[in-house]
Amino acid sequence: MFESLTEKLGQALRNLRGVGTLSEENMAEALKEVRSALLSADVHFKVAREFVERVQQQAVGQQVTKGIAPGQQVIKIIHDELVRLLGEGTTALSGERPLKVLMVGLHGSGKTTSTAKLGKLLKKRGYRPFVVACDVYRPAAIDQLEILAKQEELGFYADRVSKDVPAIGSAALAEAQAATADCIIFDTAGRLQIDQDLIEEVKRLRARVQPDEVLLVADGALGQEAVNVAKAFHDALQLTGLVLTKMDGDARGGAALSIKTITGVPIKFVGTGEKTADFEPFHPDRLASRILGMGDVVSLVEKAQETIDQKDAEKMAEKLRKADFNLEDFLAQMQQVKKMGSMQSIVGMLPGMSGMQLPEGADKQMARTEAIIKSMTFQERRKPEILNGSRRKRIADGSGTKIVEVNQLLKQFSEMQKMMRMFKGGGGKKMMRQLEAMRGKGGMPGF
Repeated sequence: MFESLTEKLGQALRNLRGVGTLSEENMAEALKEVRSALLSADVHFKVAREFVERVQQQAVGQQVTKGIAPGQQVIKIIHDELVRLLGEGTTALSGERPLKVLMVGLHGSGKTTSTAKLGKLLKKRGYRPFVVACDVYRPAAIDQLEILAKQEELGFYADRVSKDVPAIGSAALAEAQAATADCIIFDTAGRLQIDQDLIEEVKRLRARVQPDEVLLVADGALGQEAVNVAKAFHDALQLTGLVLTKMDGDARGGAALSIKTITGVPIKFVGTGEKTADFEPFHPDRLASRILGMGDVVSLVEKAQETIDQKDAEKMAEKLRKADFNLEDFLAQMQQVKKMGSMQSIVGMLPGMSGMQLPEGADKQMARTEAIIKSMTFQERRKPEILNGSRRKRIADGSGTKIVEVNQLLKQFSEMQKMMRMFKGGGGKKMMRQLEAMRGKGGMPGF
């Protein structure tokens, strides 16, 4: 979502390279571009103005630390200000068990899905979640929540007859208590726009169930409208936190940078995709690092720890060390990577690559590669050297690809095996010298 902002901030800060002291003169143009980048990202004009003023006050007149480029020093200042803008401190849910969470928001913001996602996340943290369908106007919303609850093995309650939402909330509390649930999440109805009936209904439900948290689910793609929605809900319900959804989209992301300052309500969770696993706690410092192209290695490691089995990883490391790596292992590794999210989201967490855009079909290419390998027999995956012309045609037909794609995959895999054998035989240094020589000749694209 922040690729454009990352790129523009990078361009603005490049102009500060080579100067010895940060002065008003050499900062003026750079900060003008920073402000322009923020406004282009749909950040509220007041927030952008105050942000630039704070950066200028801290940066101008500072002697550049020896060994650190001025641009890096300003990046540190901007990083700290971004963290402040996004909301410092903890964003954890508060309240003792049983924890009661009220989910509110407009229609189409992803409220029902976010309810299930939050339930799944809290279940991983040791809670016994119970989700409650309080949207009595859309039967499809009740069905959707029930399906997601079954999928994630969450407790579920709904009343498809009653229209009395506060009464449904009370009955759900009793049902959850009987089921020994220690976390109850209420999915309320949304509207196409904020209206008094919606607010009053949620107010009555809140008075009845006394939630520990009132979370507004806001569509991150709404831009400044998301800020206005958050302010209206906060004035009426005293929100305790926000959930920003659709943060994997191509919107400009200004809402995330404005919403905390304008409303005073912290962002607690972000939805980064359509799957129930695409939901994570909000870390201001990590998002600030991503925006500035510094990556987010901590989140990447956490994702890896959640999805990759330690024993499998050790087994694979041993195979790599012995150069005993076949297409069966390659397929297993691809499937592990897919669990971590899209290739674009993974690349965005790597330092220096936050603004890098992968080819549009990167994930589709991975899917084609997976289909090709799955179309092979177990013996063919273990010994790809037996793949003659007729076998390759069968694999191409079975995977819906072309023979040239099968040949290309096998060629790339063969090259990878050769590299592994070189490292196994102590030829790592020799290989690096060869790569350096090829880079000097322009023979290796990407090196």
